[in-house]
Amino acid sequence: MSSSSRGPGAGARRRRTRCRRCRACVRTECGDCHFCRDMKKFGGPGRMKQSCLLRQCTAPVLPHTAVCLLCGEAGKEDTVEGEDEKFSLSLMECTICNEIVHPGCLKMGKAEGVINSEIPNCWECPRCTQEGRTSKVKGGRERHLKKVGGDACLLRGADPGSPGLLPPRVLNPSQAFSSCHPGLPPENWEKPKPPIASAEGPAVPSPSPQREKLERFKRMCQLLERVPDTSSSSSDSDSDSDSSGTSLSEDEAPGEARNGRRPARGSSGEKENRGGRRAIRPGTGGPLLSWPLGPAPPPRPPQLERHVVRPPPRSPEPDTLPLAAGSDHPLPRAAWLRVFQHLGPRELCVCMRVCRTWSRWCYDKRLWPRMDLSRRKSLTPPMLSGVVRRQPRALDLSWTGVSKKQLMWLLNRLQGLQELVLSGCSWLSVSALGSAPLPALRLLDLRWIEDVKDSQLRELLLPPPDTKPGQTESRGRLQGVAELRLAGLELTDASLRLLLRHAPQLSALDLSHCAHVGDPSVHLLTAPTSPLRETLVHLNLAGCHRLTDHCLPLFRRCPRLRRLDLRSCRQLSPEACARLAAAGPPGPFRCPEEKLLLKDS
Repeated sequence: MSSSSRGPGAGARRRRTRCRRCRACVRTECGDCHFCRDMKKFGGPGRMKQSCLLRQCTAPVLPHTAVCLLCGEAGKEDTVEGEDEKFSLSLMECTICNEIVHPGCLKMGKAEGVINSEIPNCWECPRCTQEGRTSKVKGGRERHLKKVGGDACLLRGADPGSPGLLPPRVLNPSQAFSSCHPGLPPENWEKPKPPIASAEGPAVPSPSPQREKLERFKRMCQLLERVPDTSSSSSDSDSDSDSSGTSLSEDEAPGEARNGRRPARGSSGEKENRGGRRAIRPGTGGPLLSWPLGPAPPPRPPQLERHVVRPPPRSPEPDTLPLAAGSDHPLPRAAWLRVFQHLGPRELCVCMRVCRTWSRWCYDKRLWPRMDLSRRKSLTPPMLSGVVRRQPRALDLSWTGVSKKQLMWLLNRLQGLQELVLSGCSWLSVSALGSAPLPALRLLDLRWIEDVKDSQLRELLLPPPDTKPGQTESRGRLQGVAELRLAGLELTDASLRLLLRHAPQLSALDLSHCAHVGDPSVHLLTAPTSPLRETLVHLNLAGCHRLTDHCLPLFRRCPRLRRLDLRSCRQLSPEACARLAAAGPPGPFRCPEEKLLLKDS
C-alpha cells in the first residue's frame, strides 16, 4: 500500500518545534550573527524572521498537535513506565515517508525499524525498511554536502549498485566530471578504473539495504573528514617518494604536484592532483571523492558599530496637498502647519496616517517642541529614530531604562536640544553626557540618580580631556546651562566648588534633599568670589537638614534672588524665616507657605 493511500496528510512533513531544554534553547541571542542583526530588537528591519544561529535547537520535537495517522491519538508515553510500552505508545516520524504513527499501531516490533538516536521521535518505519526504500539522497544529502563544503555532484556516480544515487540522465565519465568540475582542464580529470569482472562465475549479489546504508554512511564520513596538510607530513612524504625510486602511475604527470611537491604514495591509493584535491580510488571500496584542501580562511575581524552620522539628502517637501482629482488643495503648507500646531502628539500621529504628504509635514520640528518618553521600561530603535527625525528642543527620559549606548546615539544627533531630563536613570547611562557635545543645552535634570559621587560629578563637569590639536579652549560641558537640578544627590563642598567654576551662568539651582548640604555650602554659594552670587534667581534647598538659622543672613548677598525654598528644613525656625522675609535683600519677600520665600519681579 502506497503512502499516499494511507489516509489524509500521509507523506506531509510536520514542522518540528523547540525542545526548550537543550543548551541552544536556553541561551540568549548572540547579537552578532546576520539573523540577530536583522531582528528589530537589535536595530534590524526584521524581514528574515529567523532565530539566532547559536539558538538553533539540536533536538527538535514534534508539535503538540501531532497525532497518529492510524488511530488519530497523540502520544501517550507518559502514562506507562516500561521502556517497551513507552516506545509503543510514543509518536514516531518516519524520515522516508514522513508518516507519524504509534509503533504499537503498526503491530511490528522495535527491532524492525531503524531508530534515529540524534533526533527524538524519529525513525525509518518497518514498512519502508521492508520495501527497501531509502531516504531522499538527492534532495537532502546533496544539499547537506553543499552546506558543509563537499562535492555532492560526485555522489551521482558514487555507487551504481545502490538505489537512489543514480541520476535521471546517464552521462559518460567526461561529461559527468566536466559538469561537476568546470574549472579543471581535461588532463587533470581522474580516470576511474573499469569494473573488474569475476573469473569465478556470476557476480556477487547486492547487499541488503541496511548494509548499503552503512556503506553510504562510511563514505559520507570519509567525505567530511578533513586531513590537515602540514609541512612535516609533506616533507616525510617527499623523502619516502624519493627513496622508493618507483615511477608514477599512468594517469599522473610529473608536474601534477601542488606547490612543487610530488604526491605522497600510500597503500590507500590516494593522491593530490594539480587542483589541490584528494581522491579515493574506486578500488579501495569508496567512490571517487575529492574536496579542496586549501588553508582555512582567516577569522573575520570584529565589526564595529555602524551609525549613520549624517542622513542622506531628502527630496524637498511639497508646498501643496495634491487631491485625488488631480488638482491641489488651496491651503499651502504654511497654513497647514499653523493648524497642526494646535494638535497634541496623539492627534499628530493620527494625521500622519492620512496621506504621505501629511506624514512628511507632521515631522516638522516646530510641531514637536517637547517629547515625553518618561517611565518606559525600554526604548526600541524605532522610538529612537522617531525622536531624531523630529528634532525636539526638550526631551524627557526620566525613569526609563535607556542605556548609555542609546543615550550617546541620541545626543550626537540632537545638536539643538535645549532641555534634557534624566531624573531616576542610572549613572551608567547618564555617563554618556561626558562624551556627547551639547552646545545648546540650557536645562539639565539629574535628580535622584543612584550611585553618584564626587568623582562622577568631576567627570561630568570638567572639560573633555581629548581636545583636538590646536584647541586651547577649556570650557566645561555645562558652561551654557542656566538651570541645573541635582536633588537627592550626595553632593559635598568639593562638588559645589567644581560647580561654581564650570557652570558660572546658573540662574536656577535645585539642591533639595541633599544630605551633605549645610551652612558651609551656603557660604560657598554666596561668597564674594562666587559667580552665582549675581546670577542666582531660584534656589531650592528643601529637605536639607543641616541648615541652621545662622545661614539665613547670607542670602541677602544675592540681589537677584526671587525664590528661596527652605521647606522641610528641621533646624530652621519659622521666626528666623519670617525675619528674613521682612528684611529681604533689596526688597521684602512674601511667604505663601511656611519657609517658602517669593518675591514678585
